[in-house]
Amino acid sequence: MSATVDLFVGKADKLTKNVHSAICKQRQEEPLLLSENGFSTDEQADPKHHGGPDRAVHIYPLEHYSYWQEQYPDHPDFVPGAFGENISLSGMAEEQVCIGDVFQLGQAKVQISQPRSPCFKLNLRFGVPDLALQLQLTGKAGYLLRVLEPGWVAPGDKVSLLTRPWPELTVRMVAWQFFNHPLNPQFLKQLVACDVLSESWKSKARQRLEQGYVEDWSKRLFGFIED
Repeated sequence: MSATVDLFVGKADKLTKNVHSAICKQRQEEPLLLSENGFSTDEQADPKHHGGPDRAVHIYPLEHYSYWQEQYPDHPDFVPGAFGENISLSGMAEEQVCIGDVFQLGQAKVQISQPRSPCFKLNLRFGVPDLALQLQLTGKAGYLLRVLEPGWVAPGDKVSLLTRPWPELTVRMVAWQFFNHPLNPQFLKQLVACDVLSESWKSKARQRLEQGYVEDWSKRLFGFIED
């Protein structure tokens, strides 16, 4: 498995009067240094919920844009980079990749750590009040990477699969079960046992198993997170 990448980074800025975000990414034409916390010139306005070693890079499959363009034919902003991704590519959609997959990305080595949990800033970015929920329901949210070995990455570089330790955990399946069957004990135990899943997702799985209820998603999906 291999694909060619387009790169996007952004600066934190006002998305609305009271909300800051770096979701509006710009296409890059020069190589970028990728390290533990992401690309050197990329920013996050809300480091509690975005960024960090387990969420260093966001990939969004290029194929999804045609779906959103069909859903919103009069909306001009559904173009690569618009969902806040750092990397846009084809042939690596959620059903084609797995938690724990390790890839060579330019000079860097990266690993899929978790599906993306879409948040309300997508709603504000596009002016669609339930867009984050739509991404969650359709499974077209993308996924996040950690950086195993830093290095330079250039537009047009290939990303190539090196190892797949958890072939049963496709990103699409994990996201679908996590959000649609959130208290399935067998699935939650599988997540807890997955040594390469991000700690935030494993922590939620443990909490669900121990307490028997699902965490509140309304703040993330509809905008009650304080920035």
